[in-house]
Amino acid sequence: MHAPISVLVVANVTADSPELINALRARLEDGPDRFTLVMPCVGPGLQARDVARPRLDAALAAWRDAGIEADGIVGDEDPVEAVLEVWDPRRHDEIIVSTLPGPRSRWMRTDLPSRLMRATDASRVTHVSSSAAAPVR
Repeated sequence: MHAPISVLVVANVTADSPELINALRARLEDGPDRFTLVMPCVGPGLQARDVARPRLDAALAAWRDAGIEADGIVGDEDPVEAVLEVWDPRRHDEIIVSTLPGPRSRWMRTDLPSRLMRATDASRVTHVSSSAAAPVR
């Protein structure tokens, strides 16, 4: 057993995908972890954050159904800014980035995992590729 690790998960359309949920469940096998889902909104402003809130709540419900306890926040439309809004090196240890596969992912075209590693100095940044996002509820 290891000391609890706090993991920030950055996801939007793949937030409740089977691949991400399976990756988080596998992560739990290493011992107790705390997860925070950061979901960048689509578009600027507070109204965009309000629009994204039901999607965040649905993803967290899917995680709970899979036995994964987490909290979540809707962040800035820029995923790096969204992470920096909540990143605290005294509280968080690592980051998981969930995206659509390959060229379909704007985040991967801009090399989001490397950008987050540089911006946060996280001990580990992991990428999970999701082949299909669950339908929006």
